[in-house]
Amino acid sequence: MGWQGWALWAALHNPDVGVQQGVGDVTRQAQFGASTPRGHPVTHPTQLLLLPARMFSFADTDMFSRRCVWVNGPVVVGAGPSGLAVAAGLREQGVPFVVLERADCIASLWQKRTYDRLKLHLPKQFCQLPKFPFPDHYPEYPTKRQFIEYLESYARHFDINPQFNECVQSAKYDEVCRLWRVKTVSPDGSEVEYICQWLVVATGENAERVVPEIDGLKEFGGEVIHACDYKSGESYKGKKVLVVHVLPREIFGKSTFELAMFMLKWLPLWLVDKIMLVLAWMILGNIQKYGLKRPSTGPLELKNTQGKTPVLDIGALEKIRSREIQVVPGIKRFSCGMVELVNGEKLEIDSVVLATGYRSNVPYWLQETEFFSKNGFPNASFPNSWKGKAGLYAVGFTRRGLSGASADAMKISQDIAKVWKDDLKQKKQKVPTHRRCISTF
Repeated sequence: MGWQGWALWAALHNPDVGVQQGVGDVTRQAQFGASTPRGHPVTHPTQLLLLPARMFSFADTDMFSRRCVWVNGPVVVGAGPSGLAVAAGLREQGVPFVVLERADCIASLWQKRTYDRLKLHLPKQFCQLPKFPFPDHYPEYPTKRQFIEYLESYARHFDINPQFNECVQSAKYDEVCRLWRVKTVSPDGSEVEYICQWLVVATGENAERVVPEIDGLKEFGGEVIHACDYKSGESYKGKKVLVVHVLPREIFGKSTFELAMFMLKWLPLWLVDKIMLVLAWMILGNIQKYGLKRPSTGPLELKNTQGKTPVLDIGALEKIRSREIQVVPGIKRFSCGMVELVNGEKLEIDSVVLATGYRSNVPYWLQETEFFSKNGFPNASFPNSWKGKAGLYAVGFTRRGLSGASADAMKISQDIAKVWKDDLKQKKQKVPTHRRCISTF
């Protein structure tokens, strides 16, 4: 019959295979061409199985060179706050899942690509994940370390154990078997292919750094880093440092923003924003003469409509006024130890920090063009950007911070759980037939 490997296809329909009710343990494993898993065990309700070649529209020829994992639930790509929120919702619904994470820890952007003194730019009540508030003793604006500890506690509380060091190379919906095929590679080069009915993209808005092409930058000769590699100013003492930013950002005083959070308890958002604009002008004064943009939109509307988080001044503005920090126009080119600005001015500098932003990496691995646009964000706008077709979902792309991600995470977990539970009821009626199939395998 031309079969290259027999299939335990009944396992895809048998709710008693590969699932222990309420327990997140693997119950059956197998491989394409091998019988032992990689260095660490699968820690979620998954099973590895052989499928017939004709059940898939394989374009590659190495289908038997990688381990193949059937996931009796969704695959969540990304173990940041958004991915954790989805996983927590699924755990509460009793739906098995696998979380794939390319790094060796949860929230890797927070743990490895942020500066030391970072704090949340929004009060903690706007940043907590579903079903798990921040500890009472945390300050209004938790530190980086506190937020990481909160996320680690969140993962422990909901028994979320991601598959670390698994970088997704591609994800494609197989029209023949109507399942998602997610291929990953680990640092040692070994590959795994996960097969699932649902795929949740939780890699976020800031997965990859943006490094612009600037004339002469390679000939500069001094230190050049991206902002994600900046930890503190200790190593830059006594040096002339150029911080390159893409666009001016709206600046609000920290005390002003705290007042806005207080007013929101009684006033509508639009009115609070109007008051904020007046207060920003009164407290900060005319900052346009320093090359900074005067806010034209309130911080709350700014976040809701444009996805921008307002910059809270904690002392930089005073240093700009005293000329300790100089705001200069755009860059024309770099040369050895020097930068030339668009106004013709030349400055001698020692180091360059590229605060040039981040972008989504979804276009590099997701082979889908209808739900996601070329820039790696869902085509649909909020609040309809969380669900695509064929079991595809997106979380953490609303440009509305953690509160927006949490709302979408709950929608996604509830939507998947409904279908999963309905399927489970239907499959249980067919168990005797499938058990006969398994017994003759």
